[in-house]
Amino acid sequence: MKDRYPIWKTSGWTFGVLLVLPILAIFYTALGESDQVFAHLMSTVMGTYTLNTLVLVTGTALLAALFGLPAAWFMAMCRLPGEKWLQWALVLPLAMPGYIIGYIYTDWFDYAGPVQILLRDWFGWQSYQDYWFPDIRTLGGACLVLALVLYPYIYLLARTAFMEQSASLLQSARLLRCSPLESFRRISLPLARPSIAVGLSLIAMETLGDFGTVSYFAVHSLTTAVYDTWLGYSNLNAAAKISAMMLLAIFLLISAERFSRRRQKLFQQHSEPNEDVRYRLSGWKKVLALSWCWGLIGLAFILPLLQLLYYAWQYFAQSWNSEFRQFSINSLMVAVSAALLAVAVALLVNFYHRLDGRRSSIAPMRLSVMGYAVPGTVLAIGVMIPLTTADHWLNDFTQFMGWGRPGLFFSGSVFAMIFAFVVRFGAVAVGSIESSLAKIPPSLDMAAKTMGCAPMSMLRRVHLPLIRRGCLIAGLLVFIESMKELNAALLLRPFNFETLATYVFNYASDEQLELAAMPAILLVLVGLVPLVVVNRSLEQSH
Repeated sequence: MKDRYPIWKTSGWTFGVLLVLPILAIFYTALGESDQVFAHLMSTVMGTYTLNTLVLVTGTALLAALFGLPAAWFMAMCRLPGEKWLQWALVLPLAMPGYIIGYIYTDWFDYAGPVQILLRDWFGWQSYQDYWFPDIRTLGGACLVLALVLYPYIYLLARTAFMEQSASLLQSARLLRCSPLESFRRISLPLARPSIAVGLSLIAMETLGDFGTVSYFAVHSLTTAVYDTWLGYSNLNAAAKISAMMLLAIFLLISAERFSRRRQKLFQQHSEPNEDVRYRLSGWKKVLALSWCWGLIGLAFILPLLQLLYYAWQYFAQSWNSEFRQFSINSLMVAVSAALLAVAVALLVNFYHRLDGRRSSIAPMRLSVMGYAVPGTVLAIGVMIPLTTADHWLNDFTQFMGWGRPGLFFSGSVFAMIFAFVVRFGAVAVGSIESSLAKIPPSLDMAAKTMGCAPMSMLRRVHLPLIRRGCLIAGLLVFIESMKELNAALLLRPFNFETLATYVFNYASDEQLELAAMPAILLVLVGLVPLVVVNRSLEQSH
């Protein structure tokens, strides 16, 4: 069968393959010949790195579930004062980078911090040997910090699942004299298991890919192994092998989550909009629920933000400098470029699928979203492999033509960062534009074709005006995620080039976050925008 849209097909498949190329490059390089550095790491420290990673992922997931599940149930199934504010505020910790929380908590709870100083003043202790205090800068401390910033994943999904549960089941539980705790344990929790499993898998993947927090807490994980192998040993082959191990671990996490609920079927009658079956808490139960929810918000967002604001006030003159302005421009340039490219690619692959309509045309869309599950550090290695090869080809070609050698044109410039951000966050743009295009009836396409519109003219005159809001949201989300991305930026930034994320992390690593408090606050404020979008979408769906 002859293709009706060969240009669109070629373009769609080209960009789809380009966006999945870093993942393929990791496995291709990892399957190559053995490497002495990797063999040395395997025989010495890789066991410790792997064990630390398993403990980190498991501990963070369990703590996040402990924090998020009760809060989700309180918001979905109980009537509480200020619940309109609470259900929004409980998502705010997602905007706070983990390494910033880690620095602030270390500053608070270290031996020279205000908490231990206050305890020594109260009890008359003279030195560290007089008492025991938990060390925050450990593997357990990293689990706690990551759980505080990642619990909203499980909170959002579990709260939605609780709100969608059948009212008749909850009313039957009351008739059988089930207490709120028994109703939560025996009815709500089992029915929400699929959503909880998805939330836990998201938290596990985010934890597996975290570099800033584990690096600051000196926890040796697989992510730090990739970073150290590339920058410390300058060995791309060994870094690719470790990255392939992490990708396999992510694949196993996703597969295990789907396998665990392969036979589970849920048939629920949703509550009517005017049917309120929530519990009305009173007394100590209401105090406990409010303390739990506001305590989470305070520990994970309000208190750290107040500390940053205090730093910014105290060190305003040192923070507001030419470096801050220059690095803000750098971040803006990279994020805008990534957002525009991601939206363009998302439009291309989505519109090709709409034009063609065959099952095979969805493949470029699926290929272009695979990078979202890849940690930034791993993705940076995957990007370096093909871009380094492209640099070699370009230099060989220009030398053959007698034009000189341009050097690291791809891998040594901001192009590498922009490419990585498009691969990493292109899925956000593809999903947003896909949902917008799905709302346009096919009859409009048929009418445009009847009037003689070519595909490009139909896209420009019919579809783009109708999906303009979806494109703007897609670009905004990619822009914000690119502004905040740390892992890929640390490995791919050109020489003497910093973004706001790397600028803040460098100061935090040097125990001088107070000098970068203003850019840290800016990153937090930027991170609040997608949370507003998510909450509004949840409000519209309920």
